[in-house]
Parts: sequence; structure tokens; C-alpha cells
Amino acid sequence: MIQVCIVDDQRLMRDGLKTLLGLESDIEVIATAENGDRAVQSAKDLSIDVMLLDIRMPVKGGIEAIKEIHEISPDTRILMLTTYDTRDDVVGALSAGAVGYLLKDMPAEEIADAIRVAHRGGAVLPPGIANTFLAAMQSSVSSSSQSDMNQPALHESERLLQHPERPKPRASADHAEHAEHADISSEAAASTLSPSKAGLTDREMDVLHCLAQGLSNREIARQLFVTEGTVKNHVSNLIAKLALRDRTQAALYAVRNGYGNL
Repeated sequence: MIQVCIVDDQRLMRDGLKTLLGLESDIEVIATAENGDRAVQSAKDLSIDVMLLDIRMPVKGGIEAIKEIHEISPDTRILMLTTYDTRDDVVGALSAGAVGYLLKDMPAEEIADAIRVAHRGGAVLPPGIANTFLAAMQSSVSSSSQSDMNQPALHESERLLQHPERPKPRASADHAEHAEHADISSEAAASTLSPSKAGLTDREMDVLHCLAQGLSNREIARQLFVTEGTVKNHVSNLIAKLALRDRTQAALYAVRNGYGNL
């Protein structure tokens, strides 16, 4: 049973989501909290597997609370659940150590699936949020390429992707199939292999371009006029050939190597 804590300043949101998640046979909401301080206290008092954390709350906001929660309970996986999707919020939350970023208009079943992915050691970025994050990364890389004086910006972008205290899942068919399920590690750009040296096919190169745009398997399939299963196979193959860990790493690799524009 996955033990979950819901943190939101709106009681209706807390109670409603608790009721909906209670319908899942493998998820149990063991606590709710109305602000970051209460979230930190819950992390002290309880064994929480996954915490759903809002960003903007009274007393203490979600991003501020993340670091304290990690110090108290490093095994607790934190998913942001909010209405805000600005670049500063997305990058700030992932930088602080959140393993996913969800929006409140998502269906309850998708939130439940995200909880399962986080509990398994993965991370969760819906396509729109992935685009925002990749755009921030691309901007950082572009700035760093203009002058050596801008090198710290690249270091910062690396830091945003590092979660050394969190387990990193291996590349799998599940990670290839879902655009939103990915590990956000700095190893994303660590591959020194060029696509040609890695032996990527022309079609795999096409898929790499699409990944750089943050497209899901379904969107890639529509653009390339192939099936989702074919796209899934291409993604798995190029991840293996480039010695990367998952599709988000592949997307970051593509951005840093000049494939596609967000």
C-alpha cells in the first residue's frame, strides 16, 4: 500500500482528492495538511511514501518545505500539485527536489498513476510542463555557449537536474511509453556519443527531433505517420544506443545537441 499525504491550503481540495484516491486499491491517504509547516510535521510523525504538495500556501509554501521534508524523510517522494505552471515555479520545484509536477486539472486517475510512478522511483512531467522545463534548459545552454563567462548558468542547469538522494530507475518500456514518466537526472546530457557514432537510424533521428520538442508518443506517431508502438520501440532503441536512462534524458540530450526548437 502506497502511503500518501496531501498538502493544500484548500480543504475542499484535500478532502475531495482524499476521497478519490481512496477508491484506489493500492493507495492510502494517511494524512492531509494545509501548509508547508504542517507538511514538515507530517513528515516527522509519519512514514510517507509520496507527498502531494501545493506550491503557494500560507505560513510556508511548498517549495520552501521541500528541502526540510527531504532532510527529515529523504525517502519521501514529493509531487507538486498546483494550478501554477510558470517557468519559475516549475524550475524552482524541481531544483528543490520534487520528482514531479502535476496540475490540478488532471483527472484523478492520472494523479493516481503519477503517485505509482513516483513510488517506483520515477519522476512525472506532463508534456506541457516538460516543454517549460526543457525551454529553461535550452535557454541556459544557449546562454552558456555565448561566453565562458556564462558557464555558471550551465552549472546551474546541471544542478536543477540532480537529485543524488533519489533512486534512479533504469530505462524501461514503461518509461518509453509515457512522455510524462521520466527520471530528471543530470546524466541526460552526459552521453558523449554523437547520433551517427551511436548508430541511430534516420527514423530514430526523426524521433529524437520530436523528443526535443517535448512531444508524447501519440503526438510523435501522428507527426511521423506511424503507430505508437513503433514510436515506443524507436524511443527505447535510441535511449539504449545513446547510453541514456530514459526519454527525458534523451530529450535533454537532443536539446543540448541542437535538435529541434521548443
